[in-house]
Amino acid sequence: MPKLRLATSQFQVEKHPGRNIASIVRHMRTAKRREAHLIHFPEACLTGYLGAELKSVSETDWDEVRECVEAVRELARELGLSVVLGANHRLTGEHKPHNSLYVIDEKGRIETRYDKLFCTGSSDNTGDLKHYSPGSDLVTFTLREVKCGLLICHDFRYPELFREYKKRGVQLMLVSFHNANMTAKQYRHYLMSVPATLQAAAASNYYWVSANNGTRKYAWPNLVIDPEGWIVNKARTHRPGVLVTDIDPAVNCYDASVAWRDRCMQGTYHSGRLVCDGRSRDRTVL
Repeated sequence: MPKLRLATSQFQVEKHPGRNIASIVRHMRTAKRREAHLIHFPEACLTGYLGAELKSVSETDWDEVRECVEAVRELARELGLSVVLGANHRLTGEHKPHNSLYVIDEKGRIETRYDKLFCTGSSDNTGDLKHYSPGSDLVTFTLREVKCGLLICHDFRYPELFREYKKRGVQLMLVSFHNANMTAKQYRHYLMSVPATLQAAAASNYYWVSANNGTRKYAWPNLVIDPEGWIVNKARTHRPGVLVTDIDPAVNCYDASVAWRDRCMQGTYHSGRLVCDGRSRDRTVL
């Protein structure tokens, strides 16, 4: 039995939780049949994404959202399956909701929640920030002795977040996206930039990365990347499905930075021993 068998889900996200829950339940049952320990779902896949499927938070039936989350919790308990579920998280009063990932353990308990740190937009009333309140904390959880970290979509543009998770001992990064329903031009751009950025993050930090997405055209497919930066598993584009990957943090991958990474993270930006030499200090001489 592998250390951690991961199921990475992709499906077409709709605006109604009652429709999305059908895909979520189906994929949870598929993951269990394939002996997964954890299923990783896309961004806002239960509630729909504000600014995309949902034009405003007023379209959200929070009672229905709560019922659907409870259904996921009950099924997680029935199956003995851990779940990372994308959903909007209601706040109080006039505060905009968080864009969140609920971590539900195999007993159906909400273990923790990650709230997207970097919502798109240049001000509080543009992009994602028009609809969402940003989060404030990195979040980790441990399953079968594998320490997992969480990010959502635009967070992946900030390498500092990946590095900070490395400092916290993360071995598997779960990154949920909503990069679906793009134009063909956007699709070509993201098809190049998303895998490359995630592969660089995996290789420079030497950990596994699972990234998922919706399937509405156009959308790049689910990816799982090993600590060397190779894409080791990939879903079919624009097709709903569950990608199953065995995650082993002890896998013997090539790690080019192993000798000096820890020192670099502590602020020493060179390998070996520095020399005391005038010709080293003087940057204007040949």
